[in-house]
Amino acid sequence: MSPVMPMLQPLFPGALAAHGDGLQCAAVPPPGALQLAALLGTPGGLSDVLHRQARHRGAGLHDLRAVASVWTLDYLDRLLPPMVAAASVLQHTFPAGAQDIWLRLDAHGTVQSFHIVAAGRPMRGTATAERYAALLWQHLAPLFAQLTELTRVAPKILWGNTARRLDLILAQAVARVGPGTPVAADRDFLLERAQWPEGSNPMHGPQREVPRGETAAPLRLHRQCCLYYLLPGESHCGACPLAPQHRRAAEAPSA
Repeated sequence: MSPVMPMLQPLFPGALAAHGDGLQCAAVPPPGALQLAALLGTPGGLSDVLHRQARHRGAGLHDLRAVASVWTLDYLDRLLPPMVAAASVLQHTFPAGAQDIWLRLDAHGTVQSFHIVAAGRPMRGTATAERYAALLWQHLAPLFAQLTELTRVAPKILWGNTARRLDLILAQAVARVGPGTPVAADRDFLLERAQWPEGSNPMHGPQREVPRGETAAPLRLHRQCCLYYLLPGESHCGACPLAPQHRRAAEAPSA
């Protein structure tokens, strides 16, 4: 495990370090790291990664939609916590465009870590859209576009995966720094607004709630199914909107 970047260490103490060490900064990327732009620009580059991931998960190669979706969940698990902590809590942006970031993959194609060669810049007081622009439009958007082209996975699933991870990270950050802070404003902008100045928010979507008994709070379902249940030996997760029990609840006539 690599150490958390110095400026992020106060935000990822102790056991939380495992969530913050996915991004590293050094003048030279480590041996074997791939620039994201080069991976996306190499014919067959991302396809090879997905095929390795499919073989690792025991999935066939004829339908890679679930493989692409679940691969992005692991990808986002490593990328988003340090990026979001910097952008929302510290009001500091790291280089995030496809030209500015390198990734290190294991033999199965799973992302182990991301690497940048410059520490970025402070952006205190700037709008959410400005601080998140490179991450959303110069990194995730071209990656998701190629995944959709290669596998036919719906873009709403990939952006739904992003919303799922952002929701958890930002909710935890709000709990630490409190409501009424820039972190809370970022969460509102990224997840609760249907329209942005640039157009529709691809991460926005309704979240249905289902009852969990008289004493428990309702369960808030994910915005989109991640297709995990399509992988061999797997099933729907507990908050999947397509899980049979949640479908039955949605289809039940209201009293």
